[in-house]
Amino acid sequence: MNFDLRLDGLRALVTGGTQGLGAAVVQTLVSAGARVMASARDVSAAPVEGVTYIGADLTTAQGVTHLAQSVLDHWGGVDILINSVGGSSAPAGGFAALSDEHWLAELNLNLMPAVRLDRALLPSMLAQGAGVILHVSSIQRMMPLPESTTAYAAAKAALTNYSKSLAREVTPKGVRVLSVAPGWIETEASIAFAGRLAEQTGTDYQGARQIVMDALGGIPLGRPATPQEVADLIVFLASPRATSVSGSEHRIDGGTVPTL
Repeated sequence: MNFDLRLDGLRALVTGGTQGLGAAVVQTLVSAGARVMASARDVSAAPVEGVTYIGADLTTAQGVTHLAQSVLDHWGGVDILINSVGGSSAPAGGFAALSDEHWLAELNLNLMPAVRLDRALLPSMLAQGAGVILHVSSIQRMMPLPESTTAYAAAKAALTNYSKSLAREVTPKGVRVLSVAPGWIETEASIAFAGRLAEQTGTDYQGARQIVMDALGGIPLGRPATPQEVADLIVFLASPRATSVSGSEHRIDGGTVPTL
């Protein structure tokens, strides 16, 4: 059976494309034949041959403008836009530990880059009558951890709701909008976090891994997802193989959220 994703020659932009999930998405797109541009604050980390990297701080309006203009100057537009940049630097300690600055930082990393970049690049997609926008949300939008992810979870919930509204507006005009909500992904950052947790709790990496899974209420699959597993789902959804899929969110969490 031939399962060509039909991505040959399509122009794809991936934000946060040098580490973790973003890097896996970039590599998967390249392997499937797409032309790829990727953004990151540090574009020197693990470059993939054939990929054009743009250095930009997407937590600022100026950084998004620089990235969008670079893409438009280089290609004139995009066929696929994958907003995967995100993360959290908020402290633990619950609601009282979160200042206005922490809240704004979470929104400026997890919501506003997608809003601003869509606004800059959607017109070219609408002009050609085709395109795909995919936002990486999180299961935290449904099950925040009050100790440490309240602001991150709220920003991701806003991203999912924004995705739904945008899909209703532009799907009739030929542009598909989707979101993917991963659970725990074993990225470099997650591995480093588990290592620090192991030191703090006097256990080994596997013990720390279990602590994280228990905090999530368990992962029935028994392990976190790999970046490649999530990237495979994202690239399939963004491909012409999924042309009837729009306006939906797709969870990939090993069964963490106990509802369909």
